[in-house]
Amino acid sequence: MTTTKVPERIIELVQAEGVDNIIGIPDPSLFAMFLEAERRGMRVIAPRHEQGGALIADGLYRLTGKPGVIGVNKGPGVGNIAAGAIYMAKENVPAVFIMGQRQRLYEQRVRRGKMQYLSQPPMFQNFMKYVGVIEYPEQTDEIIHEAFRRALSGVPGPTFVELPLSVMQASLDLPPAPAPERYRLVRQRASDAAAADAANLLKAARRPVIVAGQGVFVSRAHDAVAALARKLGCPVLTTPSVEIVALAGLEDRCFYYGSPVGAEIAGWSDAVIAIGTELGEILHYGRHHHWAKGDAERKWIYVERDPTAIGVNRPIDAPLVGDLRDVVPQMVEALGAFQGTAPAKLAGWSKAYAAEKKQLLDNASTASSPIHPARLAIEATKGLPPDTVIVRDGGASGMYFSALNQITPHDALWNSNYGAVGSGLPNAIGAKLAVGDTRPVVLLTGDSSFLFHIAELETAVRENLPVVCVVAVDHAWGIECASYKANYGPNTSMPGALWHKQVRLNKTAESFGAYGEYVDKAEDIAPAVQRALESGRPAVIHVAIDPAVTSSFEGVPGFAEFRTWYGEPGDNLGFAGTPAPAAAEGAKPMDQGSGY
Repeated sequence: MTTTKVPERIIELVQAEGVDNIIGIPDPSLFAMFLEAERRGMRVIAPRHEQGGALIADGLYRLTGKPGVIGVNKGPGVGNIAAGAIYMAKENVPAVFIMGQRQRLYEQRVRRGKMQYLSQPPMFQNFMKYVGVIEYPEQTDEIIHEAFRRALSGVPGPTFVELPLSVMQASLDLPPAPAPERYRLVRQRASDAAAADAANLLKAARRPVIVAGQGVFVSRAHDAVAALARKLGCPVLTTPSVEIVALAGLEDRCFYYGSPVGAEIAGWSDAVIAIGTELGEILHYGRHHHWAKGDAERKWIYVERDPTAIGVNRPIDAPLVGDLRDVVPQMVEALGAFQGTAPAKLAGWSKAYAAEKKQLLDNASTASSPIHPARLAIEATKGLPPDTVIVRDGGASGMYFSALNQITPHDALWNSNYGAVGSGLPNAIGAKLAVGDTRPVVLLTGDSSFLFHIAELETAVRENLPVVCVVAVDHAWGIECASYKANYGPNTSMPGALWHKQVRLNKTAESFGAYGEYVDKAEDIAPAVQRALESGRPAVIHVAIDPAVTSSFEGVPGFAEFRTWYGEPGDNLGFAGTPAPAAAEGAKPMDQGSGY
């Protein structure tokens, strides 16, 4: 037994989970916890805004698979973190929010005007997987354990623990913190019978395909999924949540689902094993659009931790309920001596896929100035090291960055479920925390998105996290401008969509102590990116792009696919390619689901 105070015990429990970073802005509610974390060798990262802290935790999780632990100041800090918590819930990111609170006396005291006090749990009950309050010191272990248990069980997500000041000075006599496997399920294979059923379906299939989602990459299961693909001899479709990436060694058989070749492969397949992904709207529920051809005969095998997700969006022939880190090797074992052969079409697909990329390249503007966003995407990425972690953010410019990235990364970050913008810079900081000096991290983003959390540049500088930010600057909400024009005509005033043209993001970066460059000629982009990488500092490259391009949907790569993500055929809601009624005479109807 060891005598310990509540904040010290919390850090011991956190470290037992393998977590080595804690994120939060210091406040008396958190001082003791932060000091103990530092004493134990953990890294304490203080963001400039609580929501930025949640997004940093997300980037860290996506490159390590470790849950975030975030200390949150009572009252306004808790209010600020709400948006970050909702983001994490929607993006299936596990995190434990430790929320400071005033003494429990204030909960029932009949008073008005209580300073920095909110009744916090009711605010979070709708989107946290668990809400717990440490009312008594003796509850510390069970409530922290439950928070981790819920965050990491089934579909991952955030949990809430309120830590009132009234329990923080209590001392407890406790044994060492138990290892995770002693209080929660940490390994989860599918049943042997289910694995055998799935193996038999795959052996009988003539055209199997793996669909690999964000869970594959978050779980760091790249090698295990690649081994299964080799065993089956099959192509791999990567989902929009991970974008255009490839498993190492399988670059010739990884295809983006939303590409023309990816769509052809989906329709060609007669058996699909979906791993680490929701079968949601961006995958057309596995039922329509690219899947429509052959849907009645196609067999589906689904690796999913949450049993309640099986069969919801489409019927499943062989459900494999378990953790993909255990189930994927189990499937390789269940297939035994079976060895599939690569489809005869594979070489043709690879050639066509390369031709698609070349066509986009050939269609890109060659003008030096004004810079077309397609040319920016090409120039910014053509010299990047192949192990670069790519973080993408933004609207129209983000679509160009996605389609015209000149490397095929093994890790790419983008929030697909929530559909928000502004997460890019904090995500990149979290990714850099994860990879350290071993790999570069490059953020490709638009200016409006970048401005959401530009203050986190100070965090990157203070923590010596040299992320390189390439920012497409059109001084506008570009895709919103396009939506205005499509719905209300080319001469609409576009209220709220334009901002001050004298903003210079490179100068702002320099004021934080980061490296900054301004670029207005296409031929200067690649050298500027190289100098930013060599600077060894956080860097911002302000690239002035042609606003006439980003304020139009004409030629935006991937936009037609994007419009199919909303709803499904027959909804008649103005989504899924069904145009909404034009709001002004002569206006071109626009999909209502454009968002930002």
